Amino acid sequence: MDWKEKIISDVKKTKEASLLLSKVSTEDKNLFLNKLIEKIEKNRERIIKENEKDVEECLRRDYSNAFIDRLKIDNKRIDKMIKSIKDVIVLPDPVGKKIWEIERPNGLKIEKIRVPIGVIGIIYESRPDVTIEASILCIKSGNSVILRGGKESKRTNLILVDIMKSALKDAHLPVDSVNIITTGGRRAVRYILKLYQYIDLIIPRGGESLIKAVVENSYIPVIKHYAGVCHTYVDKYANLEMAWTVVLNAKVQRPATCNAIETLLVHKDIASEFLPKMAELFKKYGVEMRGCRETRKIINDIKEATEDDWYTEYLDLIISIKIVNSVEEAIEHINKYGTHHSDAIITENKENADKFLKEVDSAAVYHNASTRFTDGGEFGLGGEIGISTDKIHARGPMGLEELTSYKYIIHGNGQIRE
Repeated sequence: MDWKEKIISDVKKTKEASLLLSKVSTEDKNLFLNKLIEKIEKNRERIIKENEKDVEECLRRDYSNAFIDRLKIDNKRIDKMIKSIKDVIVLPDPVGKKIWEIERPNGLKIEKIRVPIGVIGIIYESRPDVTIEASILCIKSGNSVILRGGKESKRTNLILVDIMKSALKDAHLPVDSVNIITTGGRRAVRYILKLYQYIDLIIPRGGESLIKAVVENSYIPVIKHYAGVCHTYVDKYANLEMAWTVVLNAKVQRPATCNAIETLLVHKDIASEFLPKMAELFKKYGVEMRGCRETRKIINDIKEATEDDWYTEYLDLIISIKIVNSVEEAIEHINKYGTHHSDAIITENKENADKFLKEVDSAAVYHNASTRFTDGGEFGLGGEIGISTDKIHARGPMGLEELTSYKYIIHGNGQIRE
């Protein structure tokens, strides 16, 4: 069997599983999730050992620290996986939920009901925790999932899928509710994107080049998670102690994530007081700063920010800093250079906060908080299948409801249309 035959075989089986899974009760889906927790606990050492092999190979190939951070699985991240599963168990099942109903003058009763999307294809890069997080959300929402992870995390992904299949079997659910494609190299992705007869939705997770390639080649609808060029604006009415703490967290707590800030905007009236201490904090944590001309008058030992910097998602300990004249200029900058992901204002002025929250065109906008909270788990969604920067169907962290569509159910008693 060549790689194309293997892929089409797996995708067809995943489609067949989706038809069965769409009818499964909430209790049976939760049974699978509980079995999965047991099996992950039992196989901790195996998961970590397989992941260590992936990490060692990437270290030999001189991958970046940010890449290795996304790839690595340790006990702490396994604990996080298990917490996500527990969170999903207690979430209400969206399948069958009535969105609205109406009775027409002719007596027709019309209901709008949530239903699974069907088969969801996840194309992602070096984060093997996505393997679990995406799959549990798909299955709880009645969808089967076809996974295509990066070659760098192949060993980790394979053991995680094997564990999920074992849990599906123990819960008497179709084992092909989760399948992973590991053959075919880059050609396989383009081939998968043509299989619209079997796959209902594609969600790419990774760098901008991956997402653009998927969008350009897909015959299947795509929900996009473009780059996270996130901002924090420190207003002239900011509590500076709060601002120093929040900005530092938003940049350094985990810089390789899409919800870490890449640009800091500071009002001119407080820049000379705010920036020197902020720069000291950044230097303490090894953050490289790049600033506009006015910023460099205050922090004179940093690089000059170029036009390209304002568009760049560094995913690293690098930040661009710009001094602005007003909240309006901050909003204009964010809407021009940002990626509609997550942006924050630090201010004690309600009018400025309200203006920012209303006019910044992003999936998540914050007042006096770190952008690092843009996450399905932090939003109470039990994890996420991605953070959509689209505006249609799903926007921001995607949980169970975003993995459903709907259909209309109409009850009549012989009505005909005149």
